[in-house]
Amino acid sequence: MQVIAHLWNSSPWARLGMALVAALLLSLVLRALAYVVLGRLARRHPVVANMLGRASAPMEWLIPLLMLVAALRVVPDTDALPSFALIEHVLVIALMISVTWLILRCLRTLELVAIRRYPLDVSDNLSARRMLTQVRVLRRTAEVVVVMLGASAVLLTIPGVRQLGTSLLASAGLAGLALGLAAKPVLGNLIAGLQIALTQPIRLDDVVIIQGEWGRIDEITGTYVVVRIWDERRLVVPLNWFMENPFQNWTRSSSQLIGSVFLWLDYRVPMAPLRDELMRLCKGAPEWDGRVSVLQLTDANERAVQLRALVSSIDSGRNWDLRCRVREGLIAYVQEHYPQSLPRVRGEIEGDSPAASQGPQAASEG
Repeated sequence: MQVIAHLWNSSPWARLGMALVAALLLSLVLRALAYVVLGRLARRHPVVANMLGRASAPMEWLIPLLMLVAALRVVPDTDALPSFALIEHVLVIALMISVTWLILRCLRTLELVAIRRYPLDVSDNLSARRMLTQVRVLRRTAEVVVVMLGASAVLLTIPGVRQLGTSLLASAGLAGLALGLAAKPVLGNLIAGLQIALTQPIRLDDVVIIQGEWGRIDEITGTYVVVRIWDERRLVVPLNWFMENPFQNWTRSSSQLIGSVFLWLDYRVPMAPLRDELMRLCKGAPEWDGRVSVLQLTDANERAVQLRALVSSIDSGRNWDLRCRVREGLIAYVQEHYPQSLPRVRGEIEGDSPAASQGPQAASEG
């Protein structure tokens, strides 16, 4: 103890070194205690286990940096040491970066927990898509805010930057206006992202029609939405577009859908057998959900009549397959049983010539 006291009173460098060594030893003890406590919580709560697994890397830096900064603040008579202020400043900046890193890891962990709890690979995934859309958009918005706050906190520790910020605030009229105009797209997309997360006009895996393209919402980022088109193309749409333009959402409240099949047939087509055939086709189709199977005559012109078949499925993909199955089946049924009901063009020949009056035989003889 006398040796330690002698070293402590000998010089500021000795006090600084002893304080740093003590801070590192204390950080090891606190790290071990933290992992013991969190390990026990992880065995009871899977969320804590996932968060501990992803937050271990920033925690390895956070605890020692916190102890070192605390040690530098309590050691007396160290302000006169050369480069002491610079060392303390660097450690404070590193501590702020570690805290920002830890928060980002925790946000990502919460998103992964939500993805595991609400899987999308189920038949009725409406609630899962709603929850994951909110979690993903809010997580990315929170990441932007956390990074901005962390960067601001780091910059405010620099005296020159702090003085520059004070001078800018004093003359922030035109500069603020120009900055607002320049950042309008970024801020607009950020606000649009919050609106989409809260009001949810679109969700992940929603079926949408955008500018005549059929696709599914594949990804929602902080600035744009990726739509996976049916032919594997990707349509990238800014977030603002969804708040300013109309579009179709086929799975807004439910994934169930009613599809239509149109056929043009001759006036002599019988309706009752076709209705029975439609019901038989639907009952034999795995895509049919048993809700709607209707055949109606919806239009007529001088050549043919239009039949419309309505069939229902639990989602748009199955409904497309069912419509193709019904269309092929009805056409094959008409071709086999009622070929005279297929569309045809009728004409009547009129005239005063002998060939026309005596019929085809006279015309051929002439």
